[in-house]
Amino acid sequence: MRKICVYCGSSIGSNPAYREAAQELGTLLAHRGLTLIYGGGRIGLMGVLADAALAAGGEVIGVIPGFLALREVAHPGLTRLETTGSMHERKARLLALTDAVIALPGGLGTFDELLETLTWGQLGLHRLPIGALNVAGFFDPFRAQLDRAVADQLLQGVHRDRLLIDTEPGRLLERLATVGIPTVPKSFDRV
Repeated sequence: MRKICVYCGSSIGSNPAYREAAQELGTLLAHRGLTLIYGGGRIGLMGVLADAALAAGGEVIGVIPGFLALREVAHPGLTRLETTGSMHERKARLLALTDAVIALPGGLGTFDELLETLTWGQLGLHRLPIGALNVAGFFDPFRAQLDRAVADQLLQGVHRDRLLIDTEPGRLLERLATVGIPTVPKSFDRV
């Protein structure tokens, strides 16, 4: 595990713990010699994360759709910045570059990226370990929703369990590095 993709908000959020977690994770990745792969933004938690990794001497690769780069939200100081034609291409490229995924708190974009990554894993399109850094209980409702889907037999528990949720970034990285990814074919109901 050498490259970690991090999904997070393009806003800072109201809880100072979100900023602190982004700084801590960015610094930790750099200190462990892990390359940060992320959405390429200079604003919000994305900017905090990238700045922390860069300040600690880390390599940071951003992937941003062209229309966002034109709006001047691209980070100008990255090790490398790639531009894609669409949000969908961005998500595919992020996953192609990485060895594991971590979600920090964020809004619709973060949820979209996390859910699509989980879905692609369920469908067997990748075998990447996936984690969420549960800052101030941010992912507790998400975990409850996944549990509800399992209880209602809409989601297999093995697919819910692909998401490793932890409150400590170092421990989450260790879990991601050692988790076994089961090969479970997606079963489709026949009508």
